[in-house]
Amino acid sequence: MSMFISYWRAYHPMVHLMMTGTIFVSLTNSMSVVYLPIYLLSSTEMDPVMIGVIVGAGALTATIGGFLGGTLSDFLGRNRLLLTSLLLLSIVFLGFLYIKSPSLLIILNIFRGLFSSFFTTISKALVADFTPKEKRFRVFSHRYMAGNIGYSIGPILGTIFGIAGNNVAFISSSVMYLAYFILLVFFTRLYRNVANQEELEERVTISHAWSVFRKDRVLLLFIIGSILLTTVHGEMSVTLSQYVKANITEGIKLFGFLMSINGVTVIVTQVFITRWSERFGIFQRLVAGSVLFAVGEIGFALSTNWTGFVISMIIFTFGEILIIPSEYAQIDEITPVGMRGMYYGAQGFSEIGNFIGPWFGGILLVSFGGEIMFLTMALFSLLSIVFYAWGRKLNKKRKLVHTSFIVNG
Repeated sequence: MSMFISYWRAYHPMVHLMMTGTIFVSLTNSMSVVYLPIYLLSSTEMDPVMIGVIVGAGALTATIGGFLGGTLSDFLGRNRLLLTSLLLLSIVFLGFLYIKSPSLLIILNIFRGLFSSFFTTISKALVADFTPKEKRFRVFSHRYMAGNIGYSIGPILGTIFGIAGNNVAFISSSVMYLAYFILLVFFTRLYRNVANQEELEERVTISHAWSVFRKDRVLLLFIIGSILLTTVHGEMSVTLSQYVKANITEGIKLFGFLMSINGVTVIVTQVFITRWSERFGIFQRLVAGSVLFAVGEIGFALSTNWTGFVISMIIFTFGEILIIPSEYAQIDEITPVGMRGMYYGAQGFSEIGNFIGPWFGGILLVSFGGEIMFLTMALFSLLSIVFYAWGRKLNKKRKLVHTSFIVNG
């Protein structure tokens, strides 16, 4: 009980609302969005190709939606855009129940991908607004775990109650977004002007913000490093299943077990790993995470039985726990005042790796076999360190120039 009270006092009530909302939104989405292809196959007469186009349209939109939503939030206000996104998402999920036209479903899923990415990016920026800088790595880690809790519990509950992928799941998602909207209206009125004062000191123009953003080589290098790691993660979640199915006894069962191991490892160990890693700098955490990714991929390449794959997945997941919050903490370090939404949104471009990983991983798997595929991805993991180190070196130089200008100016 004392631990719960201590945790509650450590963060602003708005942060707790964002965390709780993340759990329940991911829980209902894991019963609806994850099963969208199956739902469309059973409720419409569309073929798998058209269903793939509809689902892919949402994913593609989400890649750029984070940047767009983050940018707009810096100038329109986070609360206003977040509330609008939640309300429209509630309507979109109801739309899946009544719209059967392929062209309209494509538009509907584009809206879902767009407003979902708005919600994800803005909620992260809002959490940062209400959290002191020294606590942001931990709060990003908690938010990451909150999403994993929802996605771990959702499919189980959906299966037990028989609602996964059917009308009830989509209605539940709609109701959840609407409830979140109502709660957020209440909370934003209650805590309207209590975000960190540093965010209120300056309001930049869109033209100035874009000029700063497009010239920021440090951000570009960080995004390239993130794309490489997302490529590795995307390969793991897609082509690994094809490899174990073809090469390991009961490979499909093994893959399902590995995905469960991934989620359970995050939930069980994330708090301990986060607290242990806080003694190190952000770059050290990223290096450790990237190395663990590489070791996990090498383990996949060398594994010939269930035990080897399970151990490799646990190592891989430890890397994931270190990498994901560290990437956002690193972006937070270089974000100019008044541009947090834009910079957080730019991190969404790393989702390109979720396309590159399955695509390039598939090419390697077919052309050279699984061992080469896994070892290549291990190399990608280690290569990301080069881009992170390069970016941090440029950022250090930039800070020195800025400090010298202030001292001499």
